[in-house]
Amino acid sequence: MSITTEEELVGMQQVSKAVAITLKEMRNFAKPGISTRQLDDFGGVILKDFGAKSAPRLTYNFPGWTCISINNEIAHGIPNEKKILKEGDLVNIDVSAELNGFWSDNGGSFVLGNDLYHYDSLVNASKSILKKAINNIKGGVRIAEIGRLIETEARKSGYRVIKNLTGHGVGRGLHEAPHEIANFYDRYNHDRFRKNTTVAVETFISTASSIAETEEDGWTLTGNKGGFVAQHEHTIMITGDKPIILTAENDIWL
Repeated sequence: MSITTEEELVGMQQVSKAVAITLKEMRNFAKPGISTRQLDDFGGVILKDFGAKSAPRLTYNFPGWTCISINNEIAHGIPNEKKILKEGDLVNIDVSAELNGFWSDNGGSFVLGNDLYHYDSLVNASKSILKKAINNIKGGVRIAEIGRLIETEARKSGYRVIKNLTGHGVGRGLHEAPHEIANFYDRYNHDRFRKNTTVAVETFISTASSIAETEEDGWTLTGNKGGFVAQHEHTIMITGDKPIILTAENDIWL
């Protein structure tokens, strides 16, 4: 989406605050012993309090207010009353929503409680790589070069990237142009980031797999070679210098 008026910027700020606070509060609410359905319902109430509508439910009739993926699940995990959170789980929450005609998207992985299975290094790599990628985005920069940066930094940390899940434009819809902000260098993508546009940038940092595959439920994604994946995502507005991070209130970098 191209931001051309103050009203449009305010609209994006409002919906971005809704998804950012929802993600932050869901992360704080998560604890061993509760189900992912309970966690999702908690998030759904927060979105409703903001007057926001769940984007995956609105757009795709997804069976949950948010996507919650656990351990070997990469993304699009369906909240379930039988899926109980446990100490040391690798948890990913993705929150996207619509408010007053504007859409925003953010997500983050974290370790629940004590790092029993040594996921922290993966989570921290994903967060730091996203931060570096975003700090290098400005109007005129080739999208492919940000993908190169993400993959290069992942390899330096001993990880891989998921190549068929990407960031994307966002604003007047959940997915807009540019439709692919990849985690690797796509030499066929000659598009550049444009000043005053809004995009959702995300990392998918992997221990083993490079492709996400859909499970039998039609939603949940897991890796083609197993392992674990950490994802982090911000909605930003591109400028001629450092981007404005619209979802900064999710506090994933604290």
